[in-house]
Amino acid sequence: MATRKVTVTIPEDLLDEIRAEAAERGLSAYVAEALRFKRDRDRLLELVDWLQEEHGPVTEDERAAAFAELEDLDAEHERRSTAGGHNAGEAA
Repeated sequence: MATRKVTVTIPEDLLDEIRAEAAERGLSAYVAEALRFKRDRDRLLELVDWLQEEHGPVTEDERAAAFAELEDLDAEHERRSTAGGHNAGEAA
């Protein structure tokens, strides 16, 4: 996969925390994974907005089910990242 070097500004305290967490994976892999995760969540929110426009507001039961599914996805993401089975080059 092609890569490109970019410059970003990150608060110093956050950068220190990220470097400590990224350790062996490296800062670039950590940031790439975080950006993919954020992009995927943004796309999901766009889908929710579109579905609400097409089918009306989400009920509380539907909202609870969606949040439960997101929690399951977050748990799976955490399990994969702590188990080392998640390649930073994969979509989150």
